[in-house]
Amino acid sequence: MSSAQQLLLTAIRCDIDNLSHLATTADIVGDISRFIHMLQRERGASTIYLVSQGQRFKTRRDTYRQHSQQAEILMRHRLEALSEEARPQAAARLLRRIAAVWYALDELGALREAIDTFAITPDAATQAFNQLTSGLLAIVFEAADTSIDPDITRTLVAIFHLMQGKELAGQERACGAFGFTHGHFDEPHRALLNQLMTDQQRCFDTFVEFATPEAQQAWQKELSPRTLSGICHLRDIACQRSSATQSPQKDTPDTLGETWYELTTLRIDSMKMVEDALISQLSVLCHRKIAQAEDALEKTKAEPCRPAPAPCEQLLALNGSQPLGDLTANALTSPLGRSLIELTQAQASRLQGLSDELENTRKALRERKLIERAKGLIMAHQEMSEEEAYRFLRKTSMDQSKSMADMAQAILDLSAMLKRKDDAKT
Repeated sequence: MSSAQQLLLTAIRCDIDNLSHLATTADIVGDISRFIHMLQRERGASTIYLVSQGQRFKTRRDTYRQHSQQAEILMRHRLEALSEEARPQAAARLLRRIAAVWYALDELGALREAIDTFAITPDAATQAFNQLTSGLLAIVFEAADTSIDPDITRTLVAIFHLMQGKELAGQERACGAFGFTHGHFDEPHRALLNQLMTDQQRCFDTFVEFATPEAQQAWQKELSPRTLSGICHLRDIACQRSSATQSPQKDTPDTLGETWYELTTLRIDSMKMVEDALISQLSVLCHRKIAQAEDALEKTKAEPCRPAPAPCEQLLALNGSQPLGDLTANALTSPLGRSLIELTQAQASRLQGLSDELENTRKALRERKLIERAKGLIMAHQEMSEEEAYRFLRKTSMDQSKSMADMAQAILDLSAMLKRKDDAKT
């Protein structure tokens, strides 16, 4: 076996190792998805339980807590297996994310006990659940950011944004449950509700951008127009209801609170069905890529031994646009001489195509990170909400005929320059 063939075999085996790790990551994403879904249910039920001082949703909360604990056990086992690999394939950042989540998981018991004894406010409990879920979603994001296969990366990006949008929908459910059960919405909760609606729509737009046509069709099919219409109607009521302008209605806790919870739960459960289908597609994609790589490995092994290579000066003529010497031309027209060359060129072309597609996907991710950072600066210095900052950034980029990413980079560069000036003065 020639050195070139041996190197090619080693490269294909590395591809298989990486793809196998991605398949494991797909399983982890599935476990995280199930656990988050159970936590979202527990969070919503806990909000109503706390607001009603234990008069409502006690049994349902106990049931959801058991489901969360069962899903947590399965997820922990999968994460432990990843960390205990003899030669971990996971990136260091991914393992650090998992470690941070592990600490948060260990605090879940204390949070549940505080809810049991009403030692925590509904908003504080919701925030604690939100932080844990955010850490879990960060694991999915790191998995997407470290993928080396463009098809798998796109699928992971779609899954991440669907999960993030679904989490924001879960936070909206908890926020609405608080207001309707309490009997009114104060200004902070109404503002939060509006912000959650805007943010989740942005996530869903990105999901649709990266999702396959099949996933997009499933998205349109699963979301019931009747359910969405009911939710929109209750959103209008919530945004109009203020403790300063309207007194609580007697039937709000018994009717609107229940209706809101059930309708938003139907919507979130529909999202979970699409999410499950996507994760299943991801697993199938990973294993199909592994099978293709294993097939390529067997074909490469079966290639016959190569003749001795041509001299260096003749090998320089491999580019078809240059004239070939007789000896080189004869070598390239020989079936034995062409097989490895064709295989190597095909591999190089495939890797270049993968690299180009992956770079495009990663470029999109980098641009989104830039926009998020610039948006945060605008919010801090201009005292704007997230939505206002986003609109300001978009309008400014349009006025200056720049992309939002370029405008975001200019804002970040200007901020860094001003900070250096301030530091120099002090």
